[in-house]
Amino acid sequence: MATCIESKNELENELFKSVYDKTPDYIKNLNLMDFSNEGEFTFILKKEHLQPYDEKSNPEGLNLYEWFDNYSKEAKVSTAGIRGPQNILYPQDTRFPINLVGIVLATLAKALVAKEKYQGKEILKVAGREVRYNSDLFLDAIARIQAAQGIKTLIPQGGKTIPIWLASFLAFKLDLVGGEYITSSHGISVKNATKDLNSQGSQYLPEESLEFVDKIQEIFDLTEKHGSYEIKISAKNNPLIDEKIMSKLEDGVSLYVDYLKSGVAKDINLKLVKDFGRKIAIENVGGSAYRTLSRVLNKLNISDKFVWFNIEEDSFFHSIGKYNVTPKGEKAFYDYSVDATVLAHKPNGEKFFPVIETLHYDEKLKDMPLGTVVLITDPDHDRLTITQTESISRISYLEENGIDYVKLNNETILTVFTANQAFLMLMDFWAKQLKSEGLWNNHPRFMIKTTASALSWDEWAAEQGVKVVNVPVGFKEIANIMKKVELQIKNNPDKEVIVDDVFGNSINLGKNPRLLFGGEESGGMIMGTEDLIKSFSGRCAIAMREKSATEAIIVASALVAKLNEKPLSSYLKEIFETNKITGRYDTRVDIAYYNESEPDIEKLKLAKIEGEGKRTDNDLFFLSMAISVREGKMTVENVREILNDTFKTLNFDNLKSIKFVGDGTYFEFSDKFIEIRPSGTDAKTKAYGGGSNKSVLEQYANAMGNYDGKITELHKKYISSDLYDRSKEDALTYYLKFVEKDANNEPFVIPEYKF
Repeated sequence: MATCIESKNELENELFKSVYDKTPDYIKNLNLMDFSNEGEFTFILKKEHLQPYDEKSNPEGLNLYEWFDNYSKEAKVSTAGIRGPQNILYPQDTRFPINLVGIVLATLAKALVAKEKYQGKEILKVAGREVRYNSDLFLDAIARIQAAQGIKTLIPQGGKTIPIWLASFLAFKLDLVGGEYITSSHGISVKNATKDLNSQGSQYLPEESLEFVDKIQEIFDLTEKHGSYEIKISAKNNPLIDEKIMSKLEDGVSLYVDYLKSGVAKDINLKLVKDFGRKIAIENVGGSAYRTLSRVLNKLNISDKFVWFNIEEDSFFHSIGKYNVTPKGEKAFYDYSVDATVLAHKPNGEKFFPVIETLHYDEKLKDMPLGTVVLITDPDHDRLTITQTESISRISYLEENGIDYVKLNNETILTVFTANQAFLMLMDFWAKQLKSEGLWNNHPRFMIKTTASALSWDEWAAEQGVKVVNVPVGFKEIANIMKKVELQIKNNPDKEVIVDDVFGNSINLGKNPRLLFGGEESGGMIMGTEDLIKSFSGRCAIAMREKSATEAIIVASALVAKLNEKPLSSYLKEIFETNKITGRYDTRVDIAYYNESEPDIEKLKLAKIEGEGKRTDNDLFFLSMAISVREGKMTVENVREILNDTFKTLNFDNLKSIKFVGDGTYFEFSDKFIEIRPSGTDAKTKAYGGGSNKSVLEQYANAMGNYDGKITELHKKYISSDLYDRSKEDALTYYLKFVEKDANNEPFVIPEYKF
């Protein structure tokens, strides 16, 4: 039995020891698949593996039925890949949602589905990863499983890291069947996931995920029938595992730079950055963005304008977001994730930014000039947080305008913009740039945003004549609208493009429209190009399918250079005033029902199940009202009555509507919105708000997000137990109807590859 590995990082060692101590010996002794064997080998999936482990009656048990039950549930609702914690020391541990056996089964199932769809064709996919624990192992497994099934996999030289947006871009640009990307975005270190990319480069929609989930069930059925099932793993040097193409294409960096130059990296933006007299800092959380982003900036000839923090790749993310005490003050390892905008409360009730606190900017920025901008990106490099140092004398101004900050010392603060605030500045600036070039009126402009994102975006768009399409949370939802728009442009180029949003509105985007912005409040965005983007075989797109922090960094850097000495916070207020925006404030409350970092999987499972129950109770209380109103069984007046009775300290008299928006319940008031949304990937509830008073938003979001879901007498009066029980099922039906209406279901045709 191996001894526990050791790190030079004391906090990481604490994590390792905790995981080691909580892992039973039978897991430590597992040797199901040895990927250090570089030759071909076969993994025999046994009937016994499907059942629970029992030391005497089933010592080979892996409990794969239970793993699969949870995996398939998440495939139906996941917003960003099928995520979960893993045993970072023993990746074959099938007690965890993400494990080597599961990765192998899912990869095989996807390969079998692809072979059935494209019989007799050459199937090419791309595979990539960031820097999380076991990502290199999972990448190796994916490539070797696919090679054994005759599928060619393009991977970077040596299996090195690339961002999620680059894998997505290559899937579209090279006309690949799809891709696999290993990440859990800005989630905690022990989490991992596979993001499945289709031929468009966008994440799988539920129906695509269910195809390979059904295939896993077939594999299990055959295993039960025959007692075992052979899974072949190719040799590491199998010619179908292709590093040469990615090497020749520089991982696609040059192709991507050409794409950027047709959009956000136009000369009008690059010149501003090149002429800027100061440095912009890039916080490279996890280190994995540096390898690609540094090459992009170099090819754009602006790399000298940036300084970098954390360029070394580190699965522990340089201890960012990590603590040895829980929010309740208990002594234990706790991970707040690497989302820099996460707000938490200390035991004394004081609000703080736990992730930013661990970035140590009081030291890193002490010798840099006031006004220095720090652009913070996450391990898979798709999200961006914008911060800037300002004088402590600006505190009252920031508080008045709903802008958060962190005190660095007695003279300096760090302004922390939410993505809602940051992206409003970027879209406004980009619109001004297009107007200054005389391009604005060449096409009607529109944006795609998630319902949970800022009300200010909608108000700004209305003032600018930009149409808005609202969608559920998740970038795949944004990509789905893009594809609907492209289908209409292709089939009827002289007709106005009309698409439905998730509120049920039909939005007329005009003839041959262009995407100005696509984004979500969690920090991901994309911007379109003037000319349609073309793949090698001639497929056209209005924008790429994955959020990209590189695009955001280029636009943000140009804006900072344009403003020069003016703080971003002043520019934000100018936008509010110029565009007559009343919904200037926003909030997000994340309610986690358990400690995701708990290393004891049995405790973790029980805590998660209990937490999921709390999440579901909260969700159904609100969702059942939305479904009931939608079906005409109750009125908004009835909803007001229930909510006023439930939340005595809040007032719902100006509630205008309640709607199910694909993954949450949206409350529209005359002066604000509140959305209550159950996490699609964990035992969490998220409460969002936007409106004209920040403290009011926080009151509503906290009260409604933390509600225990208890059914009141008034709730029972208006909503039958039957409707309550079927609300979730009805909601899924309504969601799929929205996704499928006018969907771009053109079959993908594999071209003849010439690269």
